[in-house]
Amino acid sequence: MRVAINVGVARDDWEQASTYVVEAERLGVDCVWSAEAWGQDAVTPLAYFAAKTSTIKLGAGIIQAGTRSPALVAMTAMTLASMSGDRFLLGMGASGPQVMEGWHGIRFERPIQRMREIIEIVRTVSRGERLVHHGKVYELPLPGGEGKALKSSAAPRPDIPVYLATLSPKSLELTGELADGWLGTSFMPEHADVFFDHIAAGAARAGRSLADLDLQAGGVVAFSDDVDQLISPRKPGLAFTLGAMGSRQHNFYNAAFRRAGYEDVAVDVQNLWLDGNRQEAAARVPDEMVVKTNLLGTPNMVKERIVAYRDAGVTTLRVDPQGEDMAARLETLGQVLELVKSV
Repeated sequence: MRVAINVGVARDDWEQASTYVVEAERLGVDCVWSAEAWGQDAVTPLAYFAAKTSTIKLGAGIIQAGTRSPALVAMTAMTLASMSGDRFLLGMGASGPQVMEGWHGIRFERPIQRMREIIEIVRTVSRGERLVHHGKVYELPLPGGEGKALKSSAAPRPDIPVYLATLSPKSLELTGELADGWLGTSFMPEHADVFFDHIAAGAARAGRSLADLDLQAGGVVAFSDDVDQLISPRKPGLAFTLGAMGSRQHNFYNAAFRRAGYEDVAVDVQNLWLDGNRQEAAARVPDEMVVKTNLLGTPNMVKERIVAYRDAGVTTLRVDPQGEDMAARLETLGQVLELVKSV
């Protein structure tokens, strides 16, 4: 089992962020994922980290599909792969209607078909082939215009790994069919089948198996003998996921928890949050949900959770180590890596 980390909003302290990534590389972390929401983009930080590191993989976690033309996604991926010595991982996700329509002004329509075609186009371009695509979302070159089929002037990069952050059954099947890896959220090892059954079904249709994908999932890691003290601060984040990461009609995170058996909790928390009762929403999140989506407690307790992720089929444990400062976070990360080695 490998270990990955996330780098979210750096609040402009990029030197500190790069120091964290450099130290993570030294400790033996396999890859770092750079987040994208409605603040900083996912790609630019990776160019900075590429200049500071030499072995750690650099993943866009994730590029919001549809916000860039497929050809631009391919150009960006090929550029980062070239700059980093082929350490770039192209992570993509469909996002949701609130971000796509509210922030980008792009209709949230046919997200699965759009993702399929983007992957196809990116792979055509990165193989160095002339770009001709007749899809339901993208038609290249545009018919009736002056455009012609082009091929990239950059050297081919045909082996850029594609990772998808997916949650709905159909999008999970697409992941199994086309992707090299999966970036899991709302994941509990005890309910891995909610995700992996669909990924496996998609893989089987493509003549592959679940073993052909790098399956990444994990959560916050925090060590303490007082587990109750670690649980409470995690509840507002879960309430935000269940309530704010989408609308009443479309919240893919909420739906994933409902499929895992938390129907009443997911509905209650969403309603409380959207009605403005955020403290009540956080209080409605059960301790069990926090424990199952994170790695909290004594070293032995965290080790048990690592075993649970491993036995569920997770191949890369993606962690968010906690600590009062960077030194403490790195100490937590070091402990996690040792525990992973031990299992």
